[in-house]
Amino acid sequence: MLAESYPYYLANKPERPNAELIVTDKFTGEPATRVAMATPEAIDQGIAAAVAAAGPTAAMVPYERQAVLNHCVKRFTERAEELAQALCIEAGKPIKDSRGEVSRLIDTFRIAAEESVRMTGEVQNLEIAPRARGYRGMFKRVPIGPCSFISPFNFPLNLAAHKVAPAIAVGCPFVLKPASLTPVGALIMGEVLAETDLPPGAFSILPCRRDGADLFTTDERLKLLSFTGSPDVGWQLKARAGKKKVILELGGNAACIVDADADLDDAVQRLVFGAFYQSGQSCIGVQRIMVHQDIYEDLKVRLIAATSRLKSGNPSDESTFIGPMISEKEAARLESWIVSAVKAGGVMLCGGKRNGAILDATLLEKVPRGEDVCAREAFGPVAVLSRFSKFEDAVAEVNESVFGLQTGVFTRDLYKMLHAWDHLEVGGVIIGDVPSWRVDNMPYGGVKDSGLGREGIRFAMEDMTEIRNLVIRTPQS
Repeated sequence: MLAESYPYYLANKPERPNAELIVTDKFTGEPATRVAMATPEAIDQGIAAAVAAAGPTAAMVPYERQAVLNHCVKRFTERAEELAQALCIEAGKPIKDSRGEVSRLIDTFRIAAEESVRMTGEVQNLEIAPRARGYRGMFKRVPIGPCSFISPFNFPLNLAAHKVAPAIAVGCPFVLKPASLTPVGALIMGEVLAETDLPPGAFSILPCRRDGADLFTTDERLKLLSFTGSPDVGWQLKARAGKKKVILELGGNAACIVDADADLDDAVQRLVFGAFYQSGQSCIGVQRIMVHQDIYEDLKVRLIAATSRLKSGNPSDESTFIGPMISEKEAARLESWIVSAVKAGGVMLCGGKRNGAILDATLLEKVPRGEDVCAREAFGPVAVLSRFSKFEDAVAEVNESVFGLQTGVFTRDLYKMLHAWDHLEVGGVIIGDVPSWRVDNMPYGGVKDSGLGREGIRFAMEDMTEIRNLVIRTPQS
């Protein structure tokens, strides 16, 4: 059960102003709790506090930052079921997926704790020409300063963690705007952070509506903006961010190539998971499935059978695989895309029915590539099958997309694997699995409309630091 209400965190301290956001149970649609809502004035105070905390936070030595992160690991582990139940309610995420996200939250902070004592520089030999004789150099990484984080609704714990944990690891104060639809997990995170010895003002977690959040993007006191969300919003924020560094983790319409030599039993199991886990609301969820013509019919029959067995319903039920989408509006939007695809000549293989915010797991084939369900990000439980005869043609079809996040490739051919790695215009190529696979220490991010920069703790730490060079001259006698 959720608490009756939750405070926000302003300069490390809980605050309960009069303004509140109502958070709904995404399965019932009923109010589940209330959270404090930040005004522009509170956001301004949070940014000012982060600026004041920049020096003390940067001055924390590595073992002190590590102690903060280890405390979070301990407390998140102790409160794991509470976090999972909150996520199940506020996001409508099936309870098994919710527990999985909590485990990733813990992993992410644990990795950050390990990396916090490994931020190193380099000694350089500068004597590359006679004019540089007697010079030596070295550089170190220093915190970039106050950071602004905007996290999404679909992974409200772990995607917030991928911003917060590396910031603590390098010594950057921050202000975080969690998604207004799913703010509770981030506020529990704030409750745990408030138990630590972070300097006053080192963090603020401030739920607010999008129209009141301009300062997270435009305020010149902030040195970095990290946004995860939709491409349309992300690129707009970048255009308005001014001089600050911008990291964008945006959308995708991820493809999976299944070659003729694939293990079909294994491929079907992974494809069903990749396309429909947490109701398809993942930017690396399997949306396009390209199958070699020699195995197409066999794989299609198996996929239909496996997809049709998925249980939809109450996300708190341990056996539920398909829960509600984040809102009925979003479910209706995707249903309209499916209807349009069928009208354009696509064939519905299974699914397609909607009950409120719950949309059945849906498979389509023969859909024209220009249809929204192929060309745009579906962000829901639908996947489109197509066939290919030449591996290179499948790779080219993947690259037709404006997105480029990750691609899965089921092949046992070394040379095809290397061709995929060399030619797919994506941030990650996953061999023998779906593009939906991610572990929290790997570099993760996309190209084209899928974003800028990379997450994964060590890589985010690099983005949150600047290189500071030192050159030493020894006079020559």
